[in-house]
Amino acid sequence: MQPDPPAGATEPLNGLAGWAVDVMETLGGPGAALVVGLDNLFPPIPSELVLPLAGFTASQGTFTLAGALFWTTLGSVLGAIIVYYAGLVFGRERTRRVMARIPLLKAADFDRTEAWFNRYGTKAVFLGRMVPLVRSLISLPAGIERMPLWQFLALTTAGSLLWNTAFVTGGYAFGESWQLVETYAGIFQKIVLGLLALAVAVFVVRRLRQAPRGS
Repeated sequence: MQPDPPAGATEPLNGLAGWAVDVMETLGGPGAALVVGLDNLFPPIPSELVLPLAGFTASQGTFTLAGALFWTTLGSVLGAIIVYYAGLVFGRERTRRVMARIPLLKAADFDRTEAWFNRYGTKAVFLGRMVPLVRSLISLPAGIERMPLWQFLALTTAGSLLWNTAFVTGGYAFGESWQLVETYAGIFQKIVLGLLALAVAVFVVRRLRQAPRGS
């Protein structure tokens, strides 16, 4: 006999959410890595949706919370590596042309991400994991500019683990009400952007103070 659904349970999941949960319930941890990795390869798949679902699936006993964090972070890193090597192999112009042909993406999306990378450097790879669309595309300019792989992996892993922990644990804690995590996603991203702007401002002030004064 099937147990009665808990009080306040949501209706059966459909669409992308239902597919993601089905994959994770069928494949377990590797399924979570697959779903999250696709966020890097297909930017229209939002991590703000799939990560809380990984936490929700963990809360149902499919895998542990620690397992959810491990597999989702592994998926993020593996997906980012694929995109990194795509940028390294294809180069800037070919990458930009391919971007223009991908549904729901534009060449301008690549241009903005490239400008972000050129302006913020290593900070862009770390904090870019917490910004919509940028998190999926930031690996391209990193590969194009041949950023050292070890540095790319370290920053990508750290940024992904921080981002994934916030959303996976939120989905785990809220359980059937995992959608509430999305409500706070925008606030979290604004905090990240604010911290980045502050870091840039501090850097500029320090450089101005260090600049030689005119006689």
